[in-house]
Amino acid sequence: METRWINITNMSVKIRLQRQGRKKAPYYHIVVADSRAPRDGKFIENIGYYKPQTVPATIELNVEKAAEWLGKGAQPTDTCRAILSYKGVLFKHHLQGGVRKGAMTQEQADATYAAWIAAKEQKVVTHTETHKQTLAEKRAAALSLESKVKEARAQKLAEKLAAEEAAKVPAQPEVVAEVETPAAEETPVAVVETPVVEEAPVVKAEAPAVEETPVAETEAPAAESTEKPTE
Repeated sequence: METRWINITNMSVKIRLQRQGRKKAPYYHIVVADSRAPRDGKFIENIGYYKPQTVPATIELNVEKAAEWLGKGAQPTDTCRAILSYKGVLFKHHLQGGVRKGAMTQEQADATYAAWIAAKEQKVVTHTETHKQTLAEKRAAALSLESKVKEARAQKLAEKLAAEEAAKVPAQPEVVAEVETPAAEETPVAVVETPVVEEAPVVKAEAPAVEETPVAETEAPAAESTEKPTE
């Protein structure tokens, strides 16, 4: 890509993201642009891209160009500052400032930067492996839980079907085995003949007739008249 030589003396230059991609699957170009330009409008230079959908996030960046633009006074946005710090651009810019001031040589600055990059890559590898292991454990736990739920549902369904079948079939009466008991021998009953008592003849006693007492017919004496004789 040809470098555009633009006079940035009288403009505010920013390092920022330019959105690309479809809905819910974005990725971003890392561009150097005039702060007055629209977000997805014209830019001065494209120095990389950023894909946040992957783990870890995919970042491709031209470190030399980014450090050069920082040296020219370009100001990164908050997200781009985090990306530049992650890729070591800010650290490289700091080391280049030490070289310009004579605090260290270029060889020392390059060696320090190389050691920092190696340590950073090791951290990224460790983080990626830890993330994969954690994801595998979560998937295993989810599968185990799902299998337990399926087993419980299958057992519950089997019990329900068994109960329905039992309700359809009428209950059979229990057959009690009859045990034959030996017949008891009949003991002979002794018949005792009681003597017949002859009935005594009933004598009817006639009661003597009661003689009727004669009623004496007595004539009552005539009552004397109490009337005085008239003279």
